[in-house]
Amino acid sequence: MTKVNRQTVSYLSRRFEEVGLNPNKRHGQNFLIDLNLLHLLARSAELNKNDVVLEIGTGMGSLTGLFAEAAAQVVTVEIDHHLHQMAAEELESFDNIEMLKQDALKNKNQFASEVIEAVQRHLAVDPDRVFKLAANLPYNVATPIISNLLRSEIIPATMTVTIQKELGERLVAKPGTKDYSALSIWVQSICDTKIVRIMSPKVFWPRPKVDSAIIHIVHRPERRAAIADLDFFYAFVRSMFFHRRKFMRSVAVSAFKNQLSKPDVDDVLNRLGHGADARSEQLDVESMQTLSEAFRQKVIEVTGVERPVLANQS
Repeated sequence: MTKVNRQTVSYLSRRFEEVGLNPNKRHGQNFLIDLNLLHLLARSAELNKNDVVLEIGTGMGSLTGLFAEAAAQVVTVEIDHHLHQMAAEELESFDNIEMLKQDALKNKNQFASEVIEAVQRHLAVDPDRVFKLAANLPYNVATPIISNLLRSEIIPATMTVTIQKELGERLVAKPGTKDYSALSIWVQSICDTKIVRIMSPKVFWPRPKVDSAIIHIVHRPERRAAIADLDFFYAFVRSMFFHRRKFMRSVAVSAFKNQLSKPDVDDVLNRLGHGADARSEQLDVESMQTLSEAFRQKVIEVTGVERPVLANQS
């Protein structure tokens, strides 16, 4: 039996009224009020007593409590000091929850060091502990949270989160579709991704204007290890989708303008059989990895730099 209150509209409305507040739209405060879906998200995270869970967006603590009942430790982050205080009251009976009152991100490309350090500290308690992300993510930070965690010092074994449906469709998109993007390739290169459930606005309070999705992402370390330079690949994929409708040749010429000549770019593309009308959105994940490595090797050959860096690599 959960130790936290049932997160219903009436309960949330009453609690907010008691403290004279309204949900903060700027912080993406949309509370999941369908109790079945709350439990579905928690079950989909597949937590056990070896797990250290990171939750971004504590909210009122309903999910936090479910995670804490199943996991060894929960590190939960809330940027809103009012919600942080309200959730602390809800969760006071737990002894395996560390609550951080701050932004989870230092900037759009980096996690806050305090968040990473808190997770690392709890992982260090036992070598068998496993890091997982589970959360009802605020829409406005979902993309940088997912993308940056896959580049951080610690990689979650799984990420089970609610996000905007549109973002979920991008994460699982196939080549040639409108949703296929740099994010699709980046995540699929090193993870398995699936949409668990599509959710209508009515299961949230306040109701967002768009549909949402629960998505489950499983990190595959063997795929990660097969990529020779992960930072270069990440920057390369982003570069190749800056202008997704342009021909791949012109995009590559621009991306490598200070490192490779046009004949150098043509040499790489021709060797891999990419014609003048090829576009990045047509390449599957494996083909994009092959192209990235071919360009990396070409830059090394031409410049002599052992670890080439693209302009947007950060």
